[in-house]
Amino acid sequence: MKVRNSLKSLRGRHRMNQLVRRKGRVYVINKVQKRFKARQG
Repeated sequence: MKVRNSLKSLRGRHRMNQLVRRKGRVYVINKVQKRFKARQG
């Protein structure tokens, strides 16, 4: 999982990426390609 300050560019890398808020953190998740996981901060 990548940790980045800004997730906007990472979300655009695959069309199935979703931006999700969990427990005060922002995540990019992808159910099809698991390698596109990322967390903000």
